[in-house]
Amino acid sequence: MTLINSGSIPDVMKPSIIREGRPFPLGATWDGLGVNFAIFSANATKVELCLFDIDGRQEIERIELPEYTDEVWHGYLPNARPGTVYGYRVHGPYEPDAGHRFNPNKLLIDPYARQLVGELRWGPEVFGYQLDSPDKDLSFDERDSAHLVPKCRVIDPAFTWGPERRPQIPWENTVFYEMHVKGFTALNEKIPPEERGTFAGLASPEVAAYLKALGVTTVELLPVHAFLHDSYLTEKGLKNYWGYNSIAFFAPHAAYLQTPFANEFKEMVNQFHAAGIELVLDVVYNHTAEGNELGPTLSLKGIDNASYYRLMPDNKRFYINDTGTGNTVNLSHQRVLQMVTDSLRYWVQEMRVDGFRFDLATILAREPYGFDEGGGFLDACRQDPVLSSVKLIAEPWDIGPGGYQVGQFPPGWAEWNDKFRDTVRAFWKGDEGKLSDFASRISGSGDLFNKRGRRSWASVNFICAHDGFTLNDLVSYNDKHNEANGEENRDGHSNNHSWNHGEEGPTDDPEIHALRERQKRNLMATLILSRGTPMILAGDEFGNSQRGNNNAYAQDNEITWMEWAKIGPEDRTMLAFTRKLLEIRKSFPILNRGRFLTGNYNEELNVKDVAWLTPDGSEMCEQHWQDPNAKCFGMLLDGRAQATGIKKQGSDATLLIVFNAHHDVVNFTLPAVPEGKDWVNLIDTNEPDRTEHPAFDFGHVYAVTGRSLLVFALIGEDKQLWRLRNAGSMRDIDNWVGAAPEA
Repeated sequence: MTLINSGSIPDVMKPSIIREGRPFPLGATWDGLGVNFAIFSANATKVELCLFDIDGRQEIERIELPEYTDEVWHGYLPNARPGTVYGYRVHGPYEPDAGHRFNPNKLLIDPYARQLVGELRWGPEVFGYQLDSPDKDLSFDERDSAHLVPKCRVIDPAFTWGPERRPQIPWENTVFYEMHVKGFTALNEKIPPEERGTFAGLASPEVAAYLKALGVTTVELLPVHAFLHDSYLTEKGLKNYWGYNSIAFFAPHAAYLQTPFANEFKEMVNQFHAAGIELVLDVVYNHTAEGNELGPTLSLKGIDNASYYRLMPDNKRFYINDTGTGNTVNLSHQRVLQMVTDSLRYWVQEMRVDGFRFDLATILAREPYGFDEGGGFLDACRQDPVLSSVKLIAEPWDIGPGGYQVGQFPPGWAEWNDKFRDTVRAFWKGDEGKLSDFASRISGSGDLFNKRGRRSWASVNFICAHDGFTLNDLVSYNDKHNEANGEENRDGHSNNHSWNHGEEGPTDDPEIHALRERQKRNLMATLILSRGTPMILAGDEFGNSQRGNNNAYAQDNEITWMEWAKIGPEDRTMLAFTRKLLEIRKSFPILNRGRFLTGNYNEELNVKDVAWLTPDGSEMCEQHWQDPNAKCFGMLLDGRAQATGIKKQGSDATLLIVFNAHHDVVNFTLPAVPEGKDWVNLIDTNEPDRTEHPAFDFGHVYAVTGRSLLVFALIGEDKQLWRLRNAGSMRDIDNWVGAAPEA
């Protein structure tokens, strides 16, 4: 067989032997003897397997897949081995008006590829149509794209896991930590330079030790599926830093691999699991990097556009765009749904991750007629013995009709709760009339989730996430500052419920600075002590800043990289305070209960699970809730309330949390509580460095500093004090962030 683009390779080579193979499993599968290739396309007329040299630079052979079974094209190469580099050319009609965009001149990425080789280089050849044609996508481009697109690599999945075991953290005890692979390690000098920004860097034992000592249980990584950098970003010298631009759902992003081996990801998982830390992936199955009708032809568009994407029913040339990115993956199609669930199972069973956070999850539950909590994808996850056993978290909104579905996902799912974010921000900013809504959010958002046997952990509470201000910037800026994105500050949200406390950006004013630091502690304490599942944005534990950028998706630089070397004394105070809050959450079971707080009176036990108190220590009534100026109240969590559905008295410690969003001191009378003697003060956000925990008699009037939060624990008649269960030592934190500076 004559080689294609042979260069210095011999002109003639014995052709590969191709056998019929099997239509399953899909993808390129090494069986120890050879490799089976299988790819779905319902509308193709021919599929060619293209083999490349080890670097993916030269195409050395084209082989027509010989068999077509149940809409799957397949063949078996007995001489192929792991390391084989390949791609596909798919023949069929080019009829955009009918939804078909086949173009065999375009090399295509296998949707089931386990690893990619090379990066996409933008050029007119990667488009299926002629860019300069007046007919746009109705025209046809005959140029070869192989020299510009990533190739696929066959892998050997074998890996020695050793004693690794899934931590299986109960939902009630889960604390998420949202992290970016590169941003977390890029500027940390404890990591060898060549490993920074990679899975190998995150596999450093110091990383897991730091997280363990901090007290988080579950890392949530921003997208790690192979993704592409948008052409309009590369033209501006920027990158798609966040990674919400997937092109291969089975392959780890190549830039995150320090070695040539995909198993590097498994080594990272091994380290996290050895420390008892779970790993959850943020996944993007709602769209791909191929964009709309004017986008490139890289994979699904050229394999079977009419099957893989949702198209406009009255004109299949155009795409339904519920994602805002140009296209929407068609999970109503059986084979497309299979691809997504196969991908999820692969990451659970082969890569051993512990769950997923689904970007724009409403789209995944959308059928042609709209959102359906009994739709195909959600039903598939619910009945699947693998997927139903891991953590599933929805981002429950998209931009399509009826796209906002917070609280509407089925039992077994958790959901990002943006109402918690917005309400808590507004309350501490001092907005009026927020008391009632704030109380609902910190007690588990039962108005949204308390149905069908769902638990309070279903509400994933967060103050900050990758999308938006960091905690430091939330209290330092009134307005977004996204100029670095090159869009004249038009991008990103403008309604951030943020407050700069008197001066925009960094300040030398000691009063403003002190208030900002206290507000950060107030927000962090509210997040960690509320009923539900807290999620901390990486870096918020010490005050990381993005310089006011609230849409840093394109900033692969010091704006988004965590600046560990700049952690100063006040940053360490915030870090230690966050660690103490997480110790308190772990030490007091009443903060981890899965039951919603209702405030209902239990006649059998003669107790309420929660009582809301005015500053004079009396119970709040409707008049207090409706008072727009009321900004201080107490939350009394009675340890005698039943912890489970069994109607028996609980035995947890009783806690009192006082919230004061008023600008001035409020005198708060500590209430008398049955089966108790004194209150011990665990937290006062106005005194974060205090090491002693004074006790106060019932009826004591405590002067609560303006804009501060306090936590008290009840000392029983037996005078048994609370005890914190230290999750790790400060030494483990110092090993990662550096030793504390000398006084």
